[in-house]
Amino acid sequence: MTRRESPPVSAWAPSRREAILSALGVLATALLVRIWAASMITFPAPEDTAYYVGVARNLLAGHGLVSDALWSYTTPPLVFPRPAFEVWLPLPTLLAAIPMALLGSSFSAAQWSAVIVGSLVPVLAWRLGADLALERRLPAGRGRSIALGSGLVCAVYLPLVLHSGLPDSTMPFAALALATCLVVARATRMARPSLRMLVSLGLLMGVAALARNEAAWLALGWVVAVAGRPGTMAERVRLVGVVGAVALVVFAPWAARDWLVFGNPLPGQALANALSLDGRDIFAWQEPPTLARYLAAGPGAWIGTRLVGLGHNLFSVLLLPGMPMSLIGLAGLAAVARARALRPLVLLAGVTFTATTLLFPVATTWGTFLHAAGPVHVLLIIGCLTALDSAIAAVGRRRGWSNPTAWLGPSLGVAAGLLFTLALLPAFGETGREAAGKYAALRTVLADLDPAGGPVITDFPIWLAEETGRHSLALPNEQPSSVLDLAARFPGTRLLIVDDRIDSGRWPSILAEGLPGSACFQPVSLPASTGQGAIRALESTRLYRISCP
Repeated sequence: MTRRESPPVSAWAPSRREAILSALGVLATALLVRIWAASMITFPAPEDTAYYVGVARNLLAGHGLVSDALWSYTTPPLVFPRPAFEVWLPLPTLLAAIPMALLGSSFSAAQWSAVIVGSLVPVLAWRLGADLALERRLPAGRGRSIALGSGLVCAVYLPLVLHSGLPDSTMPFAALALATCLVVARATRMARPSLRMLVSLGLLMGVAALARNEAAWLALGWVVAVAGRPGTMAERVRLVGVVGAVALVVFAPWAARDWLVFGNPLPGQALANALSLDGRDIFAWQEPPTLARYLAAGPGAWIGTRLVGLGHNLFSVLLLPGMPMSLIGLAGLAAVARARALRPLVLLAGVTFTATTLLFPVATTWGTFLHAAGPVHVLLIIGCLTALDSAIAAVGRRRGWSNPTAWLGPSLGVAAGLLFTLALLPAFGETGREAAGKYAALRTVLADLDPAGGPVITDFPIWLAEETGRHSLALPNEQPSSVLDLAARFPGTRLLIVDDRIDSGRWPSILAEGLPGSACFQPVSLPASTGQGAIRALESTRLYRISCP
C-alpha cells in the first residue's frame, strides 16, 4: 500500500471576517476566564496591588494622589498623607479609579480594570501569532492553529490570568508593550511610515511610560529598528524624533508633577535599588544602600546576587508557573527569534530580562521583572506553539499522515494552561482570604491598644494602612535604636507589629540580642475581648509597645 500524498496547499491569509471573529472569540474566552479568576481573588495581594487601589480610593475621595503608607524613606517629603508614586507610576491607579467611580471604592470594583485590560493581552497575542504565520507562509490549518492557539493559550495561561485579577502594573504594561511591538513591526516593513502611525507609536510609548519604567526598552527597540532601516540620516532622525516628541508630550505632565512634589522629574530610588544587597534595603531608614557599602561587599556578593536574580527571573517568574508550555517555549525561542514579526518583542524580552537580572538583581526578587514579564510570557507561548507545530508537521511528513493535525499543539497548550490555572489560582485566593482575616482582626485590636490612632511600624505597611485605615511606617531591617529613631520622627508612633511566620529579616529575633534600645519594645498581649477567630488569625503576629520616650 502506498502512502497518500497530500495535495499542495496555499499559504494562509485570514479574511477580514475571519480576523474579526477570531479576535472576538479570543476576547470572549479571555474575559470569561478572568471574571472567574477575579471572583477567586478577594484580597489585594501583593502589596503593590493594595497600594494602587488605595491611592485610587484616596483620589476618588478628593484627597489627591496620596497614600496612608510610608514604605520608602529615600525620597522626601516624609509626611502623612504621603504623596504617591515616588517609585511606581500612576497608570494602574488611574485605570482602577474608572470602575471604582462607577461601582464603588471596593477592591472588587477596581479589579474590573485589570480584567478588561488583561483580556486584551490574548487578543494581541493572537495578532502576533497570525503575523508570524503569515510571514512563514504556513498553510491554513497550521497558520490558523498558531494564531488562534496563541490567543487561546494566553487566555488560560496562569501567570497572565492571575495578574488579570490584580489591578497593578502588570497587565497595563503587557498590553501597551505588545501593541507597541505590533506597530513597530509594521512600521519597519513600510518604506515610509505614515505620520499617523508614528503618532500612534508615540502615544503607546508615552502611556506605557506611565505604567512601568521598562517602557524605556520600548523606546530603545524603536531606535534599533530605525537604525537598521535603509534611508538617509535625516529620515531616521524624523522617525525617532516624531515618536519621541509625542511620547514626551504624554509623559511630561507626570514628570512635572514629580518634579514639583519630589524634586525629581524621573522615578526615584533607581540607584538605591541597583545598590541593594538585600530586598529589605528598600525600607532602610538610617542605613540606606550606598556605593561604598556595595563595593565593600566584594565580587562574591555581586556575582551571588545576580545568580539569585537570574534563577528567580528564569524559574520562579517564567518557567515554573507556566509548565510545560514555558519550557517548550524557551526551547523554541531560537526558531522564532529571527522572525521580523516578532523581532521587536524578542528585543524587548531580552533587554528586560537582562537589565533586571544584571542591574537590579536584588530588587527583581521582590517583583521588578515579575510585573514586566507579561510580554515575555506571550513570547514563550508563541515559541511553544511554533515548536509543537514544527514537530507535529515533521512527524506527519515522516508517517505520511493525510489528515491535518495542527490543532493538536494548541489543544495541549490550552489543556495544560487550564489545569494549572484551575488547580493553583483558588489556593492563591485562599491565601488572600487568610490575610484579609488577619487585618480585619488587627483593625479591632488596634482600636483597643491605641485608640489615639497614631502611626504603626510594621513589616507590611501598605496592607496595614489600607485594611485598618492607620498611617503605617515600613519596618527597617536595622538596629532597635534605628527603629526608635524612626518612631521619634513620627510623633504618636507607639506600636510595632511583626509577623514572625514570614521572613521579616532581623525582626523580631533581634530583640533577644540585647542591643541598645531593645528594652524599649515591650511585648503586648491581645486584649481580653479578642474573639477566638481573631486569636487564630493573629497566631503568628507579634505586637510590641514602644515604651521609651
